[in-house]
Amino acid sequence: MGDKSPKSNQKMASQKQSKANSAKNQKKQAVIAKAATNRK
Repeated sequence: MGDKSPKSNQKMASQKQSKANSAKNQKKQAVIAKAATNRK
């Protein structure tokens, strides 16, 4: 797996980004869900 081509580097970067984004979204949705339950 010693591929140093720009394409593979971009793929790795986008995978890291999507992981970070999904973690952020889960936190956001948890906060939204809490807010929704507090309103009732």
